[in-house]
Amino acid sequence: MTISFFAEPTLAAFGSSLTAITLAELGDKTFFMALILAVRHRARWVFLGAFAALTVVTLISLALGYGLRELLPQAVVPWLAAVVFLVFGVKLLVDAQGMAADAAREEAQEAEEVVNAAETHGSIMSPWAVIWKAFALVFVAELGDRTQFATIFMATAPARVFSFAGLLAGTLLGHAVVTWLAVGAGKWIGQRVNERLLYRLSGGLFLVFALAALRQALVGQP
Repeated sequence: MTISFFAEPTLAAFGSSLTAITLAELGDKTFFMALILAVRHRARWVFLGAFAALTVVTLISLALGYGLRELLPQAVVPWLAAVVFLVFGVKLLVDAQGMAADAAREEAQEAEEVVNAAETHGSIMSPWAVIWKAFALVFVAELGDRTQFATIFMATAPARVFSFAGLLAGTLLGHAVVTWLAVGAGKWIGQRVNERLLYRLSGGLFLVFALAALRQALVGQP
């Protein structure tokens, strides 16, 4: 599988994972969770907890991806990746088509309900309590998220296609940027997020990944 617009595995992995994570996470439920927590508590504490959770989920996802690559027959992995990316891509595009104009507000309301259920509004919490709260909420919300599946199946690609260092760096940078935006300028950005556009861009990117995985499955080599 060759990603023509990137010349080598580390850059290909870095660019692909950074783009996928940024598009998928901006305006997502975890984005609004970090935003709401940062309004109530110190932003740096929320950032530390949220980013720590995203780092752990990323490491778990990469481990699962590399595990699949080792356990499953090499001929099966790209077909499986192609199907998953195709399903996610089509679903995102279909969801975008039927999405309401105030979809971002709905995500924000759902995130606020989760945060409210987890803490007493107006309560004073220690730094470690805030960090742990942000960690726990974001960690649970990210499990099974589309970005986790994207990370898993990008990690199934051979090292000559996507390097581990590139995937790790791109994914973590994407999470760091989106989390920093959420705690630093989340309210301003949240009011201007176009969920429909982000879903379409994410869906299109997943379809590109599906085609790349399908090419690998058909050709059998990058």
